[in-house]
Amino acid sequence: MNKSFRSIKILDTTLRDGEQTPGVSLTLEDKIEIAQQLDKLGVDIIEAGFPSSSEGERKVVKEIKKLGLTSQICALSRCTKKDIDAALDCDVDLIHIFISASPLQMKYAVNMTPEQVLSSAVESIEHVKRHGVKCEFSPMDATRAETPFLHKICKAAQDAGIDSLNIPDTVGCMIPRTTFELFKTLKSVVNVPLSVHCHDDFGLAVANSLAAVEAGADQVHVAVNGLGERAGNAALEEIVTTLHMVYGYQTNINTRLLYSTSRLVSSLSGISVQVNKAIVGENAFAHESGIHTRGVTEQPLTFEPISPEIVGRTRKLVAGKLAGARGIQVELNEIGIHPNETQLAEIVRRVKELGDKGKAVTDADLIALTSAVMGQVIGEEKIVDLCDMAVIAGIKVIPTASVRLAFEGKEYIAAETGVGPVDAALKAIEKLTNPLGKIKLSEYRLEAITGGSNAVAEVVIKVEDEKGNIVSARATREDIVMASVEAMINGINKCLLKNRVQGNKPS
Repeated sequence: MNKSFRSIKILDTTLRDGEQTPGVSLTLEDKIEIAQQLDKLGVDIIEAGFPSSSEGERKVVKEIKKLGLTSQICALSRCTKKDIDAALDCDVDLIHIFISASPLQMKYAVNMTPEQVLSSAVESIEHVKRHGVKCEFSPMDATRAETPFLHKICKAAQDAGIDSLNIPDTVGCMIPRTTFELFKTLKSVVNVPLSVHCHDDFGLAVANSLAAVEAGADQVHVAVNGLGERAGNAALEEIVTTLHMVYGYQTNINTRLLYSTSRLVSSLSGISVQVNKAIVGENAFAHESGIHTRGVTEQPLTFEPISPEIVGRTRKLVAGKLAGARGIQVELNEIGIHPNETQLAEIVRRVKELGDKGKAVTDADLIALTSAVMGQVIGEEKIVDLCDMAVIAGIKVIPTASVRLAFEGKEYIAAETGVGPVDAALKAIEKLTNPLGKIKLSEYRLEAITGGSNAVAEVVIKVEDEKGNIVSARATREDIVMASVEAMINGINKCLLKNRVQGNKPS
């Protein structure tokens, strides 16, 4: 790949197209928090919303504009005076207008002839520019438009005064080769900056966006975690990291904030990130296979294309049936445990045996196995201990939990509400232990339940501290709430113990 210098702009549409993800509905406060994080991240343009769609949406865009962010604030608008005036009323820096350009959409989506579409686009652009506002134009469904008409409307938009031309692959039907050819041709048709907006219906949004950049596109539309209509948009974290690390191009993005931005959006949107997702998925920098763990402990580049710290992550070595002695040794050494060769071999054997039974080997499991093999109690010291807990739940009653914990020689009590008793209890624990290391629950699974009214529940959790260290733990009880609380406290203790052994003090 030719790594000649280029700077690519990033337009983030998490707050607009991202919110169109089925099941996602962000509040005003949510959108403001995300906008502030995107600005901190360094995106060039934040597409804050679609003002004409509702009064609430118009208020959101206005409030985000009032924040005085460094990022430019953009509003979406159809090619109608009503829509454009609603966007102008928000005092945005840029208005992104669009109209259908493919025969299919012109006939069935807007019921307009090509001549009507062309006239509407030109009039709308001129209306925006008369008010001294920047304008980006999108011929919607451009990748299914007839080439002569697409060229005609793009040239007309340029003559009307657009500041940039965006080419949307609205239904994600392109492949990288044809995307490259499309943008290469458009570079000879117009001379305004080109932007690309790809959907992921065939899993090609990132590849198509990068092909457009290769052909000369100056800007990419993205969404955090790939949120968006149907299968979503090109993922911000994947686009940016690839531009930086593979192409050698520049953006204004602070890549070390990619992971924290992903986690924030996941939390507020309620859409979990798949564990094997590139860059921000939990397993993106996790290693279990023996040859892999040995390689990364000797030289990380053997099985990692980039350092996890570049994107705000940390490396994780996982104990399991594929684990090797080197990886398990490193993991134990990190918490101050140093088995001899014979002991290590037996620990590895027991880890594999547990993994062969289909069990996920948690960090707490590894310590328990190690304790048994080495004939000594390891990690028995409880930095945090549960003293008492009470839970209230019922019909027309907000689930509430009161938890009393002991740590640092004192007892502390806190109460929290939640969507259920487990949620309330874990929130109360997080509230109490926050001063010790800002450890948060990152994953919760009800792993196995036996039959009958006295069923035994197995809860597996993962917690993460402010440095990005992830620790797993499990607990088994007849009471799901108690199993959840015990697993949470086990995980917190393991995380605190690891930090204490490493000499890491909570900040």
